[in-house]
Amino acid sequence: MSWFILIVSGVLEAVWATALGRSEGLSRLVPTVVFAVGLVLSMAGLAYAMKELPLGTAYAVWVGIGATLTVVYAMATGTETISILKVLFLLMIIGGVVGLKSLHA
Repeated sequence: MSWFILIVSGVLEAVWATALGRSEGLSRLVPTVVFAVGLVLSMAGLAYAMKELPLGTAYAVWVGIGATLTVVYAMATGTETISILKVLFLLMIIGGVVGLKSLHA
């Protein structure tokens, strides 16, 4: 259950990071609310997962999922350019997350 919650929390990290960018300095109401709710739920999930998972592993997986999804979303919406190197580096992050998970199966 901790791994599932950690993965959902990583997805929520991408949600709040994207919402923060769209909030224009917390001046737009809806993105600011999405940011705040996403942040609280993401952090709560990370804290819960850390009860059973090692701190370093849980944090690295959480950040890896959030960072990767944030960049992929930005590329999909056209706010960030796509390049072979970016895709390669994102695949490396995903490989690291999968590797860390496999060590704690």
